[in-house]
This record gives sequence, structure tokens and C-alpha cells, in this order.
Amino acid sequence: MRNLTTRYGIQLRVLWLALLPAMLISMALLAYQTVAKLRDLESSLAERGAAMVRQLAPAVEYGVVSGNAEILMPLIRAAGQESDVKGVGVFDSSGKVIARFGDTYWESKPVSTDHPTHISQIRFSKSLVFYAPIHKTEIALDDFSLTATRIDGNAGPEKSDLRGWVGLELTTAGLLMDQRRVMLQSLAILLAGLAMSALIGWRMGRQIVQPIQSLSRVVGRIGEGYFSERVNADGTGEFGILQRGVNQMASKLQSAHEQMQERIDQATARLIYQAAHDSLTGLVNRREFELRLDRAVVASQQHGRTHALCYMDLDQFKIVNDTCGHAAGDEMLCQLSLLLKALMRERDTLARLGGDEFAILLENCDLDDALKVAEQCRAAVQRYHFKWENRIFGVGASIGLVMIDRDAGTAANLLSSADAACYVAKDRGRNQIHVYEQKDSDLVRHRNEMLWVSRIHKALDDKRLRLFWQEIRPVSPTAEEARHFELLLRMQDEDGKLVLPMAFIPAAERYSLMPQIDSWVLETTLNACGIFLDQSIRGNCVFAINLSGVSLKSLEFRNHLISLLQSREHLGKHLCFEITETAAIGNLAVVNDFIQNLKQIGCRFALDDFGSGLSSFTYLKNLNVDFLKIDGAFVKNMATDSVDYSMVEAIHRIGQQVGLKTVAEYVESEAVMACLRKIGVDFAQGSYLHRPEPLETLCFSDKRIT
Repeated sequence: MRNLTTRYGIQLRVLWLALLPAMLISMALLAYQTVAKLRDLESSLAERGAAMVRQLAPAVEYGVVSGNAEILMPLIRAAGQESDVKGVGVFDSSGKVIARFGDTYWESKPVSTDHPTHISQIRFSKSLVFYAPIHKTEIALDDFSLTATRIDGNAGPEKSDLRGWVGLELTTAGLLMDQRRVMLQSLAILLAGLAMSALIGWRMGRQIVQPIQSLSRVVGRIGEGYFSERVNADGTGEFGILQRGVNQMASKLQSAHEQMQERIDQATARLIYQAAHDSLTGLVNRREFELRLDRAVVASQQHGRTHALCYMDLDQFKIVNDTCGHAAGDEMLCQLSLLLKALMRERDTLARLGGDEFAILLENCDLDDALKVAEQCRAAVQRYHFKWENRIFGVGASIGLVMIDRDAGTAANLLSSADAACYVAKDRGRNQIHVYEQKDSDLVRHRNEMLWVSRIHKALDDKRLRLFWQEIRPVSPTAEEARHFELLLRMQDEDGKLVLPMAFIPAAERYSLMPQIDSWVLETTLNACGIFLDQSIRGNCVFAINLSGVSLKSLEFRNHLISLLQSREHLGKHLCFEITETAAIGNLAVVNDFIQNLKQIGCRFALDDFGSGLSSFTYLKNLNVDFLKIDGAFVKNMATDSVDYSMVEAIHRIGQQVGLKTVAEYVESEAVMACLRKIGVDFAQGSYLHRPEPLETLCFSDKRIT
């Protein structure tokens, strides 16, 4: 019952509340009335049988006394034809049947005669039997009274004697039918009453439940986030208070939700704006500008539209920033941003890329119109004077202009070209506009290289070159193998950051700084090697050093290197010089002589990055090297790329044929190591095996490679 009411809710509970007491009371009352009615029917049948037999006894007295059965038959036949009478019998005083009628079988009176003056009643399963005594009645007549003896013995003194018995059997079939009818009527009344109670309870329950269901529905909708839902507050009493309370709660929730949503929308809008705009000037930032530039490039390529890109760099801004401080510089940038923004067309985009660099995207603009806009911006900046603490500063703007058409390339290329054009404008005297030409990129490249040359010179002077070491491990370790370390060059910038060689080596090679750098590397390596060998742990170890092709071409460098090694011949067997494939093949005769001279001291050689250059296997026969280092471009993805796998396998097989040990570079996973073991490569090197560490950790600490 509990599960049922829980499942179907409050309406069924209210219905049960209305029905259950009425049903229990009705059932109790109806049961009581039914039992009483059944008893009344049975009592009525018994009283009727007793009355009939009481009346029949005096009527048959004469026939019994006279012994004339013919007189008795009409009487008992008339009695036997009454309803519910099954049979009638008359007995003499000894119990012998004198006359009988009906379905019953009378042989003798089956009752005791202890009470000859009383009516006897016997119950059988399907009938009731009554016996009444028959007495001889004497009537005395006198002047004052008439006295007769009665069966019930309530008259005067008994003046008769027992002459026989009369029996009457009533069937209970009618009684049972009446009882069944009464029970069916009672059941019908009960069901009708329950139906009426259910109907009344349901209608009354609806009046109670409907407001609660309405509240429940509204609360559920509010829980789902529909805070505008309201309940019809037309109730009185407790329901009215509850309805108004729910509406007030919903109103407060709606108000709080709307305020929260408004704050969220405002915060989202601020974040979106901040993600796309410069925090200082409010202009579009570099990220958003590049997105818009990408869209402009796509529009040019797909629809043939022409746009223009201006790259602007302020002249003399550094003077203001250094003289008056960053606050003055920021204020100047904000004022110039407002000035430039006023010159833009509605569809143009002005952005601050960073520092004092600005960019302008002029959509649907040809070269002539772009030059006019650029000139307006340049002239406006030139006319502008910045005032700060009684000081007045004048600035200018160098602008690089590049057109965007179908052949413009990517957005990154366009920005690079515009930057190059801006550099040319500065190089030609500042405060100018320059339209990009192809040769501008060469000029910028030259400028960048010269900057690197200056940084390299300063790093050499400040002793900011650093060596790192990385272990080269045997793929299948054996006890006889030497410990092998490669020394890697890094340059420490002025802010302490490490610069990888790929950033500054091209400039160093182009402007012949590599011999000086390689000399420093060689001297530092010889010192470190000596210190390492003097430590408590000694053994067979090899330090690998990279030599550039520019250094190999320098006779002065080669002589210097040989001179250093001859003074420390005991270190020669611990050194391995790595030369690139391109450098070796480009100076084959010189390199072979150089290798031959150093091998006499005990040095070893490795052909580095094999596979990245000319990759002619013929040259391997002509170069007297000891190790063949397979280019990492093939090794990196060999576990998933069958072509790379085949290339590594082919290089290793050729190396074996010419008697060289193979070294796989750029090993970054166990899967690659498994491939190398399968092929049979001798050595492996990469971050998976050992990450580069400062040389000091190898030579000047307790850390050792074991």
C-alpha cells in the first residue's frame, strides 16, 4: 500500500483517506446488519413452524383419539401444502405413525417424551422438524367458568392425558435463498456505498490536490530553469499563503537569475572583447588582426578582391619611453591610437601588434587609395606633438605597404613582407611609406643576420657560450663498449635564456665566425675531458664534437686544432669529431687529409646527419670515418612510417658493408628503440634515452654515467 501511494502521489492518498474509514465502518455495519437479518430469517422460520404445529395439534386430536386416519388426512394435507412444508406426520402415544403427508419419512416419533406438554424442535442440515403433543381435552361447564387444558399449559389445572404427537418438517431451502439474497443485497449496498464514497472522495480530493499539483508543476518548471512560471494564487487559507509564497520565491529567483545572466553576459562580452583587443589602446590586437587578415586573404583568392596591408612603426618612440618612462609611452600610444582611428574608414581595421607597431587592413582598396590612407596616417603622426611634464616630443611613422591579391600567399607571409617594407622605409630615412618589393626580404634577412653577428660577438666577449652533454647509448649494451657523449653548443642570451644553435649558426657560418666558435668548443672540450679523466671514475670514454664546414675550409683553424691536440696527445683517443655530410663532400680532399692527420693522434670521426644532404653512398668508401650517424628525420617516425624504416635499414646495411658503426639520432620512444634493435643499429641518441645537461654536471659534480 505504501509503495502504491508513493507511486501515484497525493491524489491517491487523499482518496484512500476518504475511502478507508468509510469502507471499514460500512463493512462493519453491513456485516452486523446482515448477520442480524440472517438470524431474523432463521428465527422467523422457527416461529412459523412452531405456530403451525401448535395449531395443528388440537385440530388432529379427534382423529387421533378416534383412531380414524381418514379424518386426519385432509388436515395434514392442507398443512403440507403450505410453503416450505416438507412433510406432516401424526403419531399415537407410543410413537407409531397414524398418518403422514409429504416427502419426509415418518416411522416413529424420534424425540423424547420427557416434556409432553412442550413443542420440540430439531435442526437438520436441510430442514427443521417440530413436534407438538396431542392431549385429550375435557371441557367442564358450570355456571361460572369454562376451563380447558392447553398445550402450552398456561390454563388452569391439567385435566387431559397424552394421546399422541403431531410432527411438521420445514425445508431450509427457502431460508438459504433468502439469506443469499440478503447477502447479495448487502454486497450491492456496500459496493454502491463505496462507489459513492469514492466519487465524493475523488471530487473532494481534487479540490485539495489540484492546488498542490499546480504548485508541484510550477516548482518543477522553476527547477528546470523556467523562472517566469507562476501559480494561480486564488486560494485561501494555507493554500493561498503557500501559492503566494511560491510566486514570491519564483519572482526573486527570476530576478536573481536575470541579474546573474546579465553579469555573465557582460563578463563574456568583456572576455570576448579583451581576447580581440589590446588592453592599453582598445584597438584590435595581433591575434584578432591575423584572423581578419586570413579572411581577407581567402576573399582575395576566392573572389578576386584586392586589399592592402599597412605595417606602421613609430619613429623616435624609444626616446619618449626612455626619457619620460613607460607611463608617458603608454599615454602617447593611447593618444596616437585615437588619432589614427579617426582616419579609418568604416570597413578598415586598425590594430596594435605590440610595442610601437601598428597594422592597418584596408579592405576592397587598390594601391592608389591605399597610398592615400597611408599618407594621411603618416602626415597625422608627423603633425602630432606629445606633451609630458613641460616637454614636447615629435614623432614620425615609417609605413610598409603590401597589396593583397590572388597571389599574396598566407597571412604570415603578408605580415613578414609588410614588416620588411617598413624596415626599408626606416632604413631610407624614416617617416616614409614604402611599397613592398621582393628584394626587401633579402634586406631584412641581411639585417637579422647582422643582428645575430652582433649578438654572437657579444656572447663570445661575455663568455656566454655553453656546452651541454648528451649520452649516446649502445642499442644492445656490451661491457666492452666505451661511454660515448656528444657535446652540444648553446648560447646564453643577455636575459639568461638559452638559444639553440639553429638560430645563430647560419649567421655565424655566413660571416665566418664558426672557426672562432669551434675553437672555443675545442678548448672547452679538451679542458672538460682532462678534468673528467682525472676524476675517480676512469674508463673508456669518447667526447663527440661538431665541426662546421666553414671551419674545415680554414687552414688556420685546422692548424690550430692540430697544434692543440699535439700538445695533449693522450686525449686524442677520447675525441670524436662529427662533420656533416654536406661539408665533407664539398671539401672531400681537404677533409680526407684532415681526418688522416688526426687519426694519427688517435681521434675518431663520425659522418653526421647522413641522409639529409647529397646522400651518395659512393662517398662512404672515400671517407675514412668510424661512425655513420643516421639523420633524425628518418629515425623519428620509423616506428609508424615504413619508408623511414626502410631508409634507416638501408643506411645501416651500407654502413655495415663499409665497416662503420651506425648511430640513430632523435630517438624519442621505446617503439623506435625496438625497431633499431630489430635492424641491428649499433648506437642510439635522443631525449628518450637522455636529455641534454650542462657540461658541469658531468665534470664538476658527483653525478657520473655508469
